Amino acid sequence: MRTADIRSRFLDYFAARGHTVVPSAPLPTPDPTLLFVNAGMVPFKPYLTGEAAPPWPRATSVQKCVRTLDIEEVGRTTRHGSFFQMNGNFSFGDYFKEEAVSFAWELSTSSVEEGGYGLDPERIWATVHHSDDEAALLWRRVAGLPEERIVRRGDEDNFWSMGVPGPCGPCSELYYDRGPALGRAGGPAVDEDRYMEFWNLVFMQYERGEGAGKSGYPILGELPRRNIDTGMGLERMATLLQGVDNLYEIDETRPVLDRAAELTGVRYGADHLADVRLRVVADHVRTALMLLADGTAPGNEGRGYVLRRILRRAVRSVRLLGHQDPALPELLPAARDCMRHSYPEVAEEFGRISQQAYAEEDAFRSTLRQGTTVLDTAVAEVKAAGGHLLPGPKAFLLHDTYGFPVDLTLEMAEEQGVEVDREGFTALMAEQRERARADARARKSGGALDTSALRTVLAAHGPTDWRAYDTLTTDSRVLALLGPGGPLKAVRSGEIATVVLDRTPFYAESGGQDSDAGTLTGASVEAEVLDVQRPLPGLVVHRVRVTAGELAAGDAVRAAVDPEWRLGARQAHSGTHVLHAALRQVLGPTALQAGSYNRPGYLRLDFPWRGGLGPAARGEVEEAANRALRRDLPVDVRWMSLPEAKELGALALFGETYGERVRVVEIGGAWSRELCGGTHVERAAQVGVVALTAESSVGAGMRRLEAAVGFEGFRYLARERDLVSRLAEQVQAPRAHLPERVAGLLERLKAADQQAEELRRRAAVARAGELAAAATDVHGTLVVTATTDGDARSLALAVRDRLPRERPGVTAVGATADGGKAVLTIALNRAAAETGLSAAGLVKSLLSGRGGGTAEVAQGGGVPAESLRATLDGLTGLLAGE
Repeated sequence: MRTADIRSRFLDYFAARGHTVVPSAPLPTPDPTLLFVNAGMVPFKPYLTGEAAPPWPRATSVQKCVRTLDIEEVGRTTRHGSFFQMNGNFSFGDYFKEEAVSFAWELSTSSVEEGGYGLDPERIWATVHHSDDEAALLWRRVAGLPEERIVRRGDEDNFWSMGVPGPCGPCSELYYDRGPALGRAGGPAVDEDRYMEFWNLVFMQYERGEGAGKSGYPILGELPRRNIDTGMGLERMATLLQGVDNLYEIDETRPVLDRAAELTGVRYGADHLADVRLRVVADHVRTALMLLADGTAPGNEGRGYVLRRILRRAVRSVRLLGHQDPALPELLPAARDCMRHSYPEVAEEFGRISQQAYAEEDAFRSTLRQGTTVLDTAVAEVKAAGGHLLPGPKAFLLHDTYGFPVDLTLEMAEEQGVEVDREGFTALMAEQRERARADARARKSGGALDTSALRTVLAAHGPTDWRAYDTLTTDSRVLALLGPGGPLKAVRSGEIATVVLDRTPFYAESGGQDSDAGTLTGASVEAEVLDVQRPLPGLVVHRVRVTAGELAAGDAVRAAVDPEWRLGARQAHSGTHVLHAALRQVLGPTALQAGSYNRPGYLRLDFPWRGGLGPAARGEVEEAANRALRRDLPVDVRWMSLPEAKELGALALFGETYGERVRVVEIGGAWSRELCGGTHVERAAQVGVVALTAESSVGAGMRRLEAAVGFEGFRYLARERDLVSRLAEQVQAPRAHLPERVAGLLERLKAADQQAEELRRRAAVARAGELAAAATDVHGTLVVTATTDGDARSLALAVRDRLPRERPGVTAVGATADGGKAVLTIALNRAAAETGLSAAGLVKSLLSGRGGGTAEVAQGGGVPAESLRATLDGLTGLLAGE
């Protein structure tokens, strides 16, 4: 049974039993504690925790998930994959244990003809929490499982919570016995390779208190409404039903593995290490495909860094298998063809996806070349100093700065007869991981905002009455005041706090649009609104500074948005839509927005594209946008269901999460049709003008356009006009001839620079001869020390080359650099190097370990300018053995 069929069979089963089918949320999640959705319940978290009212009593989904904590284990075990799909059925206060157990058993064991998966009931085991007699009884009564195949386990295995105060409860897992060829008998407590877990049922019935770990926290009591959260691993079920050994060999990954084996000439199953690398390729290429499809772009931090690391691990694994040419153009289409049956968007968006992936591989191949040069230099330094161990900091620099995998560093160093200081490297990696964990802990704690207090406010008062689409002012009441330490009774003049109102006209930052600015005024208070956010579903909070009087909980206030600010924000957001449509009109449909930000007067838009846009393309995009404004296209806003919006052709932008009802914004009908929650003008001409101000790279395969909008657009154009006028006046040329006149001036300046450089070179050559003639003999070695206002390295080399070749010669030249510091260059001729002297060693001796280079040329910095002469004089003493 194909994985896509297993998926559809699951959804059909639960839809027929009253569950609403909910589409998978995008992998990037708005949850501040997560980078990606990592479990099937994540999109339903607000309903399970009571933060929001569920729109349905029961639901089912197949949720895309990414987990990277165990990325090093990918390929080494049969249980770890960075991308996986979780089939789930959920009950929000509707059914509970008996129905959940019945559903899982019936779907798992019913025949294929009856719509089930046809698993042999005699090979299924269940685990339950040791205290959950009810679940054990249900497995005996509903499923007919004998007592010996119902295993009771502790909190670590069979009790679920989110790690913070809130819902929790026992869970029950289903395992399938894959036979004696895969391990020992005795059930899942003995061998979890032979007995593969395929379904986990969480019975969410208690509320837990504070406490660390998976046990030891208090149970505060029963939840007022009990929930069901189950997860059936789609890849694991495919492994069972397709009769393969592991999840890397199912129909959605094996073709990628086979293509990698064909490219590298490696036979899968012949060598353990090669098999691990092939499985890494199969997993990571599929993961990258799905992340790119959901709008994640390779980058240096956050989600982008995770994707970059996954892509580079895949490329590196192919390289280690012996394939040196670009691999992704061969592998990514194979992954696309595997996944298109379940996710048609990977085929529809493949032009954009492949463009970003291939650009990232090209960049990494360049990185490998740079890293190889750095590594070769480091190895040469180690050998020149008589060592055999590459320092840990150097290996970490290669890994962290150049993206050079440590496995590759180990391999290439070994080829050159040098080992790597693994302990030093590991220590630095541990420090980096601890910084990452600290950052994750900061995200999870919500930073300075007390999210537990916000949940209390939401539970007590319900969602904010949000009026941003309807009005600029509301009469509101202060429900809560919060500071970093929790609730506040009052806030006085000059103080800043988070304010929760019962209703608000303020737009909360989302969808790339900055939050509104404005004021809160009351009988005895005036305050300015600094920021507006939506930290919990349905709850809007305001960051305010009290400018006069005192603000207290319960106060009645007038909330007012600055109308000029809102107008500018509407112009910028509509301008973003217009620029996006113009970009796609000029460059084609693959130029799809991958990120945006807009505030009054300014917008930026990121999109996948290989290579910069030339002046002609930029001009064409700008003209297409402003032609749309001149035509004064109508701007219409409509609400509809998500399927209706997709049928209409509305663009759903990456990284955004949409509900059942969506807001479609059209500019000129089909010319620009996007799902959007932002504020907009009524007609396109109200945007005024879109003036492109910059175009740049923001990562491999990703470009950024920036523009000034509205009055700021006109001001920008006026400044450009004035600048051109001043330049034309200064160079005494008509504005139309300004480019030619400036080009001519630049050519003359370049010629003058070349002439000056030639004069400096001749002077240096002449001085080099004088310095070489005045060399001092130190125990048979000719020594020259000098200072220069120019290039120390060039002068040192010139002097060295004029010393007699048959005698050892050492030249040291210092030059003052920026900031009052000096740099020192030492050059040795071959005769000096053959005596055992090392330029790198001399520099480090004179500069207390700073600097580096080769045995013949080395350089160091950080010398105070006033100490430069004394440092140079120290060379003579060093060579004399003093």
